[in-house]
Amino acid sequence: MIKIASKTLIDLEFPTICKQISEFCITNMGIEKALEIAPYTTGKKAVFGLHQTNEYLNSYQQDSRIPNHGFDSIHQEIRMLAIEDTILETASFKKIAGLSETANIQLKFFSKNKELYPTLYETSAEVEYTKEITEKIGEVVNRFGEVKDEASPALLQIRRSMNVVKGKINSSFTSALSKYNEYGYLDEIRESVVENIRVLAVKAMYRKKVKGGILGNSKTGSIVYIQPEATMMHTRELNNLEYEEKEEINRILKTLTNYIRPFQDLLQDYQELLSEIDLISAKAKYAREIKGLLPKITKERELHIKDAYHPILLRANNKAGEKTYPQSIELKKDNRIIVISGPNAGGKSITLKTVGLLQVMLQSGLLIPVHEYSRMCLFNRILTDIGDNQSIENHLSTYSYRLKNMNYFLRKCDDKTLFLIDEFGTGSDPELGGALAETFLEVFYERESFGILTTHYTNLKMLANELPHMTNANMMFDSRTLEPLFRLQLGEAGSSFTFEVAQKNGIPYSLINRSKKKVERGKIRFDKSIADLQKERSKLQKTTDSLKSKELLTTKQKDKLEETNAKIQQKLEGFQELFDSNQRLIYLGQKINDLSEKYFTNRRKKDLIGEFIKIVEIENSKRVKETPKEQKVKKVKEKKIQEEAIKTVEVIRERKKEEKKKVDTAKKAEVNKPKANLKLGDRVRLENGKAVGTIDTIEKGKAVVNYGTFTTSVSMDQLELVQAMKKK
Repeated sequence: MIKIASKTLIDLEFPTICKQISEFCITNMGIEKALEIAPYTTGKKAVFGLHQTNEYLNSYQQDSRIPNHGFDSIHQEIRMLAIEDTILETASFKKIAGLSETANIQLKFFSKNKELYPTLYETSAEVEYTKEITEKIGEVVNRFGEVKDEASPALLQIRRSMNVVKGKINSSFTSALSKYNEYGYLDEIRESVVENIRVLAVKAMYRKKVKGGILGNSKTGSIVYIQPEATMMHTRELNNLEYEEKEEINRILKTLTNYIRPFQDLLQDYQELLSEIDLISAKAKYAREIKGLLPKITKERELHIKDAYHPILLRANNKAGEKTYPQSIELKKDNRIIVISGPNAGGKSITLKTVGLLQVMLQSGLLIPVHEYSRMCLFNRILTDIGDNQSIENHLSTYSYRLKNMNYFLRKCDDKTLFLIDEFGTGSDPELGGALAETFLEVFYERESFGILTTHYTNLKMLANELPHMTNANMMFDSRTLEPLFRLQLGEAGSSFTFEVAQKNGIPYSLINRSKKKVERGKIRFDKSIADLQKERSKLQKTTDSLKSKELLTTKQKDKLEETNAKIQQKLEGFQELFDSNQRLIYLGQKINDLSEKYFTNRRKKDLIGEFIKIVEIENSKRVKETPKEQKVKKVKEKKIQEEAIKTVEVIRERKKEEKKKVDTAKKAEVNKPKANLKLGDRVRLENGKAVGTIDTIEKGKAVVNYGTFTTSVSMDQLELVQAMKKK
């Protein structure tokens, strides 16, 4: 049974991850579920959840994309269905039909593609597929959310009657409008609408001459609005029909509600399924953004995280356009506990939080940003002690709180626990607190728990060095600038660089020297030895990285040379075949030419034919009989060889053109290059020459150059400046 405390989730900022995932949800229920994501209670459920997310993520690369799962919540409708004799509105039926249809599409899709999405199919397999709900609602409610005329014969008859009456109303109103307009009783606007009823705009002086009901008048009182008498009669009839329509619709909706009522559990299942798919989809979208993947989940107790990123930091840095440094760390049976040391601001706490957060995410069914070769197991408990955690409310100091926390650790720690402790042992006297922390660490070690802790205490570093299944580690720093490299180095404890950092920040050396005298000589030497080892490790790492990059470059160049060599060899073979073929044709041509000359001299046709047949038979005897297929292949091969030859010639021509162009450009640049302003004492040489001399005199565009053993007079245009005379 896996049980991870809410304090651990808060320490590792897991609620922030949940909030970020909820931003990718498209339904209200999905958002609620995303904000409540928590680690699964069993390893089987955790692995199932991981496969759900991984399958959805992989669907983005498939041709069979998962259909849309959006829906409107029907919580209110389900509550009403649970109450006897309630009647749902048409809008509610429209939402129910939409939910049912979307759920059916999902069920059908996963059933059809169960080989491609086995885990998602299993997620949906227990929900019933039925078109009964959508078909029944479709018989009554149209796509605009209105009751159809065909919902019942009575409703159809009522609406037909209503249309007839509406026609009579329009006809009678038009007749009255025409009649009273001819009499001159109407105002210029002729008609208006009052309380959704068409009325005549009658001049006040003629109101008694128009038969009908007065429904109002204008603000000035000059116009009286009258509904014609004939129209009033038909309107009363329409009102009666509208009442009958309302009653019939109410009866139809009641019947439909009673029909849908038994499906309320299924509708709840549909909501749960679609909201679950929404959550899985959001997890997949989040994984896509942080480049998350599913590492190998092992039954063996091991934690090998390679190139891991803290997802919250990664997102923030990506938005800010800054670099995020990955971390690699390994815990296994023979290396269960890692003690990280080194100066502050080097990334110790981030490394600790990265491991913890990724482990919690993995056990909550979330894909994590690590290298694909990473391997991870599942822990029953993850215990954390990160941050200050002072409790003003309970009057607890930092150290009291930490002791209380350690007591909880001692009760819960076992071989299936991962513990993460930041600044282990701090908050009390370094000697006494360090001794107590060392004892706690020995207990965790004896119980075979897995863990990572950060510390500045020398005794904990020494303990990690002495015990076989515990390892020291440090966050690497640049030995020259003391800037953090944000890279974890296993195998060595880290120096706190206390005095070095102080000196870098401008603390006077005299004060640093006085401080050194207050500390035990052995402790300073130990810390200095660690610092020196880190510097050497840093240099070695740089050399290793350089050698690796050179090796990679050499391998690439070797592969390229081998590829080029193979292409050249292939072309040479092709050219040889082409050459042999051409030589044979030249030989045959020569033979034919000899026969032609002989025939030209003696004019003996018989001898010519005999000689020609002899040549043909000799050539045929050399040929191997080929099938039509082999002949076709041979022709294609010959054509390919010729094309390659032509292409090679073209490439050579192009290269020669480019080389000539470069030479011409260089010459042009040389010609256009501005000449240096030569002066007495400048060291110069002739253009394209090697001997360097010094200018002694300049007169009429010529200079006398002294080469040491001899002097010569040269035109200034032919000289190049090697070094200007130094100013004294």
